[in-house]
Amino acid sequence: MAPPKVLMVAEKPSIAVSIASVLSRGKMFTRRVSTEVHEFDGVFFGSPAQFKVTSVIGHVFSVDFPPKYQDWAATDPLDLFEAQIVKNESNPKAHICRHLNQEARGCRYLVLWLDCDREGENICFEVIQSTGFNIKDTYRARFSAVTEKDVMKALDNLSTPNRDEALAVDARQEIDLKVGVAFTRYQTSYFQGKYGNLDSRVISYGPCQTPTLGFCVQRYLQINTFKPEKFWSLHPYIIFQGYEIQLEWQRGRLFDKTVAMMFQKLVAEDGFLEVTEISEKQETKGRPVGLNTVNLLKVASSALGFGPHMAMQIAERLYTQGYISYPRTESTAYPPSFDFRGTLSAQANSPTWGSYVQGLLANGYHKPRSGTDVGDHPPITPMKSVTEDTLGSDAWKLYQYICQHFIGTVSPDCKYLRRKVEFSIGGESFHCTGHQVIAKGFTAIMPWLAINDKNIPSFTKGQKIEVSKLELYEGTTSPPDYLTESELISLMEKHGIGTDASIPVHINNICERNYVQVQASRRLVPTTLGITLVRGYQSIDPDLCLPDIRSFIEQQITLIAKGQADHHCVVQHVIQQFKQKFSYFVKKIEDMDALFEAQFSALTDSGRAMSKCGKCLRYMKYISAQPTRLYCGTCEEVYYLPPMGTIKLYKELSCPLDNFELLVCSMPGPEGKAFPLCPYCYSNPPFEGIESLINTVKNGPSGKIGKGAGMPCTLCPHPTCPNSLVSQGVCACPECSGTLVLDPLSAPKWRLCCNKCNCLVFLAQGAHRISTTKERCPECDSSVVEVDFNKKTTPLEDGSTLHRGCILCDELLHSLVEMKHGRGFRRMGSRGGRGRGGGRRGGYRGRGRGKMVDPKMSFRDF
Repeated sequence: MAPPKVLMVAEKPSIAVSIASVLSRGKMFTRRVSTEVHEFDGVFFGSPAQFKVTSVIGHVFSVDFPPKYQDWAATDPLDLFEAQIVKNESNPKAHICRHLNQEARGCRYLVLWLDCDREGENICFEVIQSTGFNIKDTYRARFSAVTEKDVMKALDNLSTPNRDEALAVDARQEIDLKVGVAFTRYQTSYFQGKYGNLDSRVISYGPCQTPTLGFCVQRYLQINTFKPEKFWSLHPYIIFQGYEIQLEWQRGRLFDKTVAMMFQKLVAEDGFLEVTEISEKQETKGRPVGLNTVNLLKVASSALGFGPHMAMQIAERLYTQGYISYPRTESTAYPPSFDFRGTLSAQANSPTWGSYVQGLLANGYHKPRSGTDVGDHPPITPMKSVTEDTLGSDAWKLYQYICQHFIGTVSPDCKYLRRKVEFSIGGESFHCTGHQVIAKGFTAIMPWLAINDKNIPSFTKGQKIEVSKLELYEGTTSPPDYLTESELISLMEKHGIGTDASIPVHINNICERNYVQVQASRRLVPTTLGITLVRGYQSIDPDLCLPDIRSFIEQQITLIAKGQADHHCVVQHVIQQFKQKFSYFVKKIEDMDALFEAQFSALTDSGRAMSKCGKCLRYMKYISAQPTRLYCGTCEEVYYLPPMGTIKLYKELSCPLDNFELLVCSMPGPEGKAFPLCPYCYSNPPFEGIESLINTVKNGPSGKIGKGAGMPCTLCPHPTCPNSLVSQGVCACPECSGTLVLDPLSAPKWRLCCNKCNCLVFLAQGAHRISTTKERCPECDSSVVEVDFNKKTTPLEDGSTLHRGCILCDELLHSLVEMKHGRGFRRMGSRGGRGRGGGRRGGYRGRGRGKMVDPKMSFRDF
């Protein structure tokens, strides 16, 4: 009887490799499918078994609304709160679901090696659904690092997936989708198109994102409304035993100058300070507790200069490479069974801190301070030693801190002697303090936390010392500074906004949405749009931007994860709350609009005249702020343009369908392609089926093709327009189902650009002119091109300059063709191609599915 087959699934391909390498001891066969599959023989539950280890790439499914809710114009955002949601494959092109189903065939057991957090638990059930396994034959491996010890321990202690934690993620996903999309669609539709300098493609709302923005705006408002006040402080100086010491006033500072001057007079009249008290006390600065995700992100931002999003990306890479333990954890307490000696020993040969670690191992390390055990993962810990040369600069900085922090947790406390001397003069009390370090302890490995020695002379009680100088310092109170990322993370943690895994995402979102900007010292300065949004929420319903509701939601989701609350009841309760708030928000939207009017310019006052409208023949204004668009003030119509590139008028030509003047969009960079477009056709494609070709749906606020996705002339099947695909298309793209089209602005570096992908084909360089003709190649059905060569560089033998031919079949033209951003970057060989195919004739079938040709002549096989 053949041994049973065991399918093991990890969350990332790199983790699958690590697990398979450990379990097979490096003796495995690997084959590439959607993701790699590693096969080997081994032992499972004491019996021989055949193993297959593969992976997903994050979530298998993502939540979305059914197709009937995708059209912004046809869907009332209020209906989204009651809409059913569907789970679609997150990455359809990767075919992960099909891959898992195929690999599961013939397997007896399923072992899930997903990350050990709620998201990982949710992916467990996505994998179970994709493979069709019975839950009785499914096991869960729980691990915190991909070292041999941790992997083997996890295999020996398999458990079952936690459905409650998976349902908690489902609840959060459904709430965030419905609330976020409803508010985002409504306010985007309402505000976009009204204001010209409103620089944002989508005006989004998120139950976590918006309270995060609220913290930044709250600090901005504190700064703007701050009123500085003058204060005065008394500072007497003494010179004693070679030291000049400034004494601190017990009163600190006063805000009344007259009273401060009165005290100054009393001190000045006395002239001598009397030592009234001398105290000496040994104090301790405790070593740190274990490192959790939030504290790592705070240090990365404040000390290392990494944003939270980048810090987590680096940490995850270090984890998958086996250098650190799992980087997403809320716990700061180590489990009782943690192997401190083994972890320290792994760092004993480090050229950076190896000698310090050897000292700890020889003299005895200390047990870490008691932290918080949330029950998820141990604190973030280094798992093996590595050098800077191996990791690179950024990853090394983060790894170095993780190592120093861990070593610090098992080092002695820092001990120092604190001396305080108190003085009296004119009825007022002053003091000075000094520090003397007795034992550096953990600050030897974490020097930025060190206590600095501060020496003061020896005094005796009752001793009198003359004042050498008396200063009445005048200062002014200053406002707080803008929030740093580190401070924002602390606020989010305090108020329960997001999780250790999602906090970096929320901060990254408010930056990408142009709500805040990261400035010097990684301080978050809200933009005009961010400030106006929050002030608008505050004027309508402050709960929308306050942390209280989200904190409540997170508490309820935690109860679901613990099995103490019903998933359906929590979701329905929260959705109904937000539905009521949304209805009220819609009624009061004019309150927010009044704030927008005060900050942003109307469309009629924005932009510059560019091209004529085909309806009224008046000039339309070009508005460069995102989303880029043309606005006709007479017709009061908005026409959206490609989101990137430079827009210019195209030779004062007009579209034969609607009489709009044509534009040309030039993408940035030396290899950026250029293509003509009609503003009206781009937003309102006149041909059926074009949406599937553009790979988009009607999702704009007006029901038109979504902003930034439309039909340029290179996709237009008009049979006679000289700028359409039919006229300018040359042959099929070798990389996709698109067509290579002549770039009208590429002279003298003539080239063809695919109308779907980024494939470029360079033609005869330096030619005076290259144009398409109505002739077709009898061999491959491609368009024949006409080339007018430069007289000085013409390759024609008789010195003539004009030549017609197919770039695939004509030997001369073919020798001058060079492909870039395709499957290679080299001169073409002697093979030709199948031409433009069905797509050229309006069928949009792409890759030359018309005329059958010799496969040796296939451009696609190049």
